Amino acid sequence: MIGSTFLQGRDRYERVVEGWVDNSHEDAFTHTVRVHDDSFGVELSAVCTPSPGYEVREARARALTDRMDRAAASRLAELRGARMVAGFARRLTDLAGVGAGSSFFVDAGIEVARLARQVAKLPREATAAMATGGPRACWDLDTTGWIDLPDSCFTYSQAGRALLEAREVTTPMVADLYSPPPGASRVFVRKRVLRLVRTGPRLHCFHSMHDNVHGFDIHYEIEVESGRIAAADSITSRLPYQGLCTEPQGKIASLRGETVDAGLRKRIQALVGGPAGCAQLYDLTSDLLKLLTV
Repeated sequence: MIGSTFLQGRDRYERVVEGWVDNSHEDAFTHTVRVHDDSFGVELSAVCTPSPGYEVREARARALTDRMDRAAASRLAELRGARMVAGFARRLTDLAGVGAGSSFFVDAGIEVARLARQVAKLPREATAAMATGGPRACWDLDTTGWIDLPDSCFTYSQAGRALLEAREVTTPMVADLYSPPPGASRVFVRKRVLRLVRTGPRLHCFHSMHDNVHGFDIHYEIEVESGRIAAADSITSRLPYQGLCTEPQGKIASLRGETVDAGLRKRIQALVGGPAGCAQLYDLTSDLLKLLTV
């Protein structure tokens, strides 16, 4: 049977994640994330170097509600020196501990790492080609500005690059994402909303994400008794490369008929993620699954 500890005594649960990036330093950004629901709230602000280092230079966390484990907020200052690469989530978990609301600090740290993949510090002259090169020039800047993008999803695979040459593609990318003005605030702004709604024998799981270059609204309908995913659909109102990122969005349909169990978070890497899939679709789905109990 599928449930959620967040639905105890109620039929609806909502969590909001807000994040933004300030170009606060000559060679680093400040990423700020707030995660909150009706019981807990946290804020994490971290000064981090861009790709390829992804190093946390300074981290400050605070509890926004009285029920939080405030000692965990103090411990997150020990993120200093950590790199936001493989093993970072484990470091977050160790520092956050198991106190009240500790998982909110972990989620905030993971979102900081995701924000770090959305902005770069390239020389301003490197963006000159955007004026005439269009989406292809942006694609080239992406693979230059972020070391871990190649083969992270369909768009940055060889198949994606080939399609970029053969199809009409549009992009909302702007120069300030690659080379923001000194001191610029809120260069990149994101809001995510996760919602669980239980209606009789079904559990509806919603996750929306809207920022400068993404617009996702996904929905899964799960049979509570069997754990079977009865419906899976999404609306993508904005994509980094419309006409290219659209290609793997249909993969969400592959989750229909899947069973929500302890292994699904691993299986979805092959179903909706990887070099043939969409990294955002994978993250949004994985974050929803973390709210469920099997």
